Amino acid sequence: MAAIVEVKYFNSFLLKKTQESEATGVTPPIWNGSTGVPAANPTNGGYPVTTSTDQNYSWFVEESRIRGGYNNTNVDYGVRAYLVDEEPNGSIRSNALIYSGIFNSRTGINNTNVFNVGKDITKAADPANGSIQRLYAEDTNLVIFQENKVSRALIDKDAIYTAEGNASAVSQLNLVIGQIVPYAGNFGISTNPESFAVYGYRKYFVDKNRNSVLRLSQDGITEISNYGMYDYFRDQLGNLNSSDKAIGAWDIYTKQYVVSLQGSNITATTSGPNNENSDTYQTLTFDESVLGWTSRYTYKPEQAFSIKSKYYTINTGKLYEHNYQSFGNDNNRGNFYSVYSDSTVTFIFNPKVSASKVFKTVNYEGSTGWEVSQFAAARSFDLNDTSNLVYSYDEGAYTQDGIQYYAGFYNKEGKFFANLVNNNNIGTPGEVVYGQSMSGVKGYYATVTIRTDNSTQVSGLGGKTRELFAVSSEYVESSY
Repeated sequence: MAAIVEVKYFNSFLLKKTQESEATGVTPPIWNGSTGVPAANPTNGGYPVTTSTDQNYSWFVEESRIRGGYNNTNVDYGVRAYLVDEEPNGSIRSNALIYSGIFNSRTGINNTNVFNVGKDITKAADPANGSIQRLYAEDTNLVIFQENKVSRALIDKDAIYTAEGNASAVSQLNLVIGQIVPYAGNFGISTNPESFAVYGYRKYFVDKNRNSVLRLSQDGITEISNYGMYDYFRDQLGNLNSSDKAIGAWDIYTKQYVVSLQGSNITATTSGPNNENSDTYQTLTFDESVLGWTSRYTYKPEQAFSIKSKYYTINTGKLYEHNYQSFGNDNNRGNFYSVYSDSTVTFIFNPKVSASKVFKTVNYEGSTGWEVSQFAAARSFDLNDTSNLVYSYDEGAYTQDGIQYYAGFYNKEGKFFANLVNNNNIGTPGEVVYGQSMSGVKGYYATVTIRTDNSTQVSGLGGKTRELFAVSSEYVESSY
């Protein structure tokens, strides 16, 4: 009576014999004989795997016992000489750091592509603070910029804290990245690592999630956007999308931090040379010497950096040097990317806040070459008085009957003065004299914009400069 015997194959593996082609002239390998292994030739009871008429066949067989013998010892896995990752899929740990082996050019050791998982080569920051966006190595510390936090990690050492909370660094031979210590304050770099710039021990960056521009120095994190520009950055940084940029750089020439906010929702107040694109931008500078935001520029950089004493930016793939002054040309100070724009300064005149006033003149101290493009006084929420253009000293000069006159500023003892001619053609009810029939501009306060003209050349020591020290106005209280 026939019986069916179930054979369990434990730890099976594959034995395979492949005959070489005789056309290559290589002698086929010879199997030394093994009990239970079929022969290569099917005519001798072998196990064919092809229908070729060639007598040298290839064969394979699964084995679970040594030499294929009955009741012989089962094959076991034995000791693994390697580690196997049971989950071969890759994973992204955006909040963690990993470091490779060392590189030593003197000894020829290059293990920068060696990541030994048998060693502790990773260091993770708090995942609640978002991904790591930027790393900056400074002396014996590694500054870690996450989306919502800024921390520092000790390099080649760790910290031990006493009961009083004092820390002392202890070196460890097998340690690369030590303990991660956060800076005080819930600030990060958001997703704008391009805003990072460094000079000396100061580091500057933008946190658009908190509408802040920040400085990290020896006294910790300072919110420099609060220096007179809180409302501005609250509005502009709040308009930055995930794909928008906040490019930062240190201008070594003027010793200022430059940040350029670039995005489709940024409100541009000046027309610069790069408005051919649909997006708008604002480029500003922060000056440590006055702790304030001193200038807005009309250029839009793609990248910006400083080398030695020069400040460079990149636009449309071209490299430009800033603050370059060619001999005999004063106007190139407003020339960015081969497009010239006037330099402008805007003031608010608001003496005696509650009183209605008549501003009679506009005056300034400085070099020649400045003109007033706007002098607008607010009489009410919807009514302004404006003046005509006040020409600069050179452009407003004309001669009549052999006498020199000035339609704009004129020079008196080194200071420039000009009368304001009213340009408002609509008077308020009950107003007897208005428009060009009267001099002066009436209102509670005035917004004044003074700019460089297009022709004046000013001689200065070591080059051409136009300077502005102070602007003022003479006024009288309105008689109503």
